[in-house]
Amino acid sequence: KNLLTTMNVPKSGYRVFSANSSAACTELAKKITERLGVELGKSVVFQEPNRETRVDVKESVRGQTIFIIQTIPRDVNTAIMELLVMAYALKTSCAKNIIGVIPYFPYSKQCKMRKRGSIVCKLLASMLAKAGLTHIITMDLHQKEIQGFFSFPVDNLRASPFLIQYIQEEIPDYRNAIIVAKSPAAAKRAQSYAERLRLGLAVIHGEAQCSESDMADGRHSPPCVRNTTGHTGLELPLMMAKEKPPITVVGDVGGRIAIIVDDIIDDVGDFVAAAEILKERGAYKIYIMATHGLLSADAPRLIEESAIDEVVVTNTVPHEVQKLQCPKIKTVDVSMILAEAIRRIHNGESMAYLFRNIAVDD
Repeated sequence: KNLLTTMNVPKSGYRVFSANSSAACTELAKKITERLGVELGKSVVFQEPNRETRVDVKESVRGQTIFIIQTIPRDVNTAIMELLVMAYALKTSCAKNIIGVIPYFPYSKQCKMRKRGSIVCKLLASMLAKAGLTHIITMDLHQKEIQGFFSFPVDNLRASPFLIQYIQEEIPDYRNAIIVAKSPAAAKRAQSYAERLRLGLAVIHGEAQCSESDMADGRHSPPCVRNTTGHTGLELPLMMAKEKPPITVVGDVGGRIAIIVDDIIDDVGDFVAAAEILKERGAYKIYIMATHGLLSADAPRLIEESAIDEVVVTNTVPHEVQKLQCPKIKTVDVSMILAEAIRRIHNGESMAYLFRNIAVDD
């Protein structure tokens, strides 16, 4: 009887795997496992000659809680496939729980319906659930409402405590700084930083901010001519087109250090334009603080040639190549909070400690 009881008790251990075998992507995974005092799980993730993703898990995971760390490199679609294939491999190997640690959640900007488009973020959430994930740990989702797309728990951690600490410790005379939102959409995040640092707030508003505009998709093309008889339809009131005012800075930045805050820095055109405007208005130093440093295309060159003095991002996304191209890019390590989240989930402890002093609007 005792033997049978012992055999039926599942293993209570946990393992941490990386869903990508490249050195740049496993760097964050290694930092997390070092903090946890565990070894990275033995697995091989590679591309077949025909670009198919193949995952081989090299150890038993039966009855265990598994954490899959996936940092998203430039080839985002391959990274998603690696995560899906690894999750399904662990599911079919009888893992008890499969928890995805995805610091930067891909496709998070595609979370709204745009004319004839689709909400790709919702599709990805459904795919991850189908592959076997039971929980996700992520950081600074583009919109907090994305959590509602998932059928399982999502822990949306914040990088702002690490970036605020950087401002306080690494920016000399930060008391003379002003927090800047490069568009009205980013004002809420900027307000959160300003209130915590007891600093002023400025918002850039005007025609240069056009990144969220809808692209022409033929919606205004003339309708097909049909031979209809009878009722001709209602005369609906026409929605007036938006017209943005000339570019203005709401708030005084003269003689101040300007700190632009945002969640993602990818196409840096908006940031470079904002920096130019702030310089014209009298800001003598310009910093950019962002959680996810995607820095695509020729972003490092544009930053290097711009009025921006420093770009500070976290290591949620690998960006070592960009740092070599542009010394202005600095990195803040957030592996500590990800490791603590893993430890608390495994031990069944409350996650509230990681969200202390975070309001609904943060």
